[in-house]
Amino acid sequence: MTDLALPPTPRVVEVYASTRAPGAGLADELVAHVLAELPALGALEDRDRLLAAAWLASLRSARTRRSYAGDLLGWQAWLAERDLELQAAGRVHVDLWVRAQQHAGAGDASVRRRLSGIGSFYRYCLSHHLAAADPTVGVTRPRVDPDYTATVGLSREQGQALITAADADTGRARLRSAAVIRLLLHNALRVEETLSADIADLGTDHGHQVLTVLGKGNRRAKVALTPATLTALHAYLDQRAAGAGLAQWRGMGGPLLATTTGGRMRPSQLWELVRRLAAAAGIAEWDRLSAHSLRHTGITMALDAGVPLRDVQDYARHRDARTTRRYDHSRDSLDRSAAYAVAAYLG
Repeated sequence: MTDLALPPTPRVVEVYASTRAPGAGLADELVAHVLAELPALGALEDRDRLLAAAWLASLRSARTRRSYAGDLLGWQAWLAERDLELQAAGRVHVDLWVRAQQHAGAGDASVRRRLSGIGSFYRYCLSHHLAAADPTVGVTRPRVDPDYTATVGLSREQGQALITAADADTGRARLRSAAVIRLLLHNALRVEETLSADIADLGTDHGHQVLTVLGKGNRRAKVALTPATLTALHAYLDQRAAGAGLAQWRGMGGPLLATTTGGRMRPSQLWELVRRLAAAAGIAEWDRLSAHSLRHTGITMALDAGVPLRDVQDYARHRDARTTRRYDHSRDSLDRSAAYAVAAYLG
């Protein structure tokens, strides 16, 4: 397959060489800055690491940077197995990569997103004359049904059981568990919104206790915190303050949800927490749940509770009402399945 490779363009080599000239300390600073946020990029060769760092630094959203960095690393690893460099890839390689992912069981939505990630990288390189072409151009994107979601949601009873399991959690992170589950279920927070929030983002607005989150598109939004969520959150923050030798948590800095060492929680930790508590709650689908499942549940429960669609859109922080309507379309489809009527009729 290596005979399909294209040689690196002279322009790429020239531009890269110029960044290593005297006075190119800014390039090193750029790479160091991006590696501090995304250390996995350290596996790339110097030239690719610099290109990836420049590209990622141009993206405003931390969530997008993290997602796209993973996409690029996966693509680079696939190419490396075939003795190809990033700049040597062509359209045929992308087509083969897509087929390989689908054969491995990757969903259509995941493949589309990964194509968007590596396409963004090559478009950046093209715009700065660092690549000869974008190999993703013309590649057929898998079609995704806008009304279908593979996310597993919870019933009302399962949601209640999950909260009970969080309150009954043991260990040093017990109070954090109670706060995390309520934030995700009551406020339908996205993973990035949850993990990027700081203590300083807590405040008040028109008599409401609110948390300011940074959502998709780098848009800030204030979400109202319920009394139950506040009680759990304050108990957790009081515990942290006491551990730090402080009389109260107000005035503390740092992440809203922290690890036992004071660092910011990682997405994988949030994922593991949700599944562990779901298993403790006796939820049969515990191994199929994710933190996003709780956001999905919060939105569908808001619709079940009779909240107007426009208000649910604001609650979910969806820019487009059609995104909110996807939840409305799917929430009752199984309950209304004609299969039950047919079975009863035949029964």
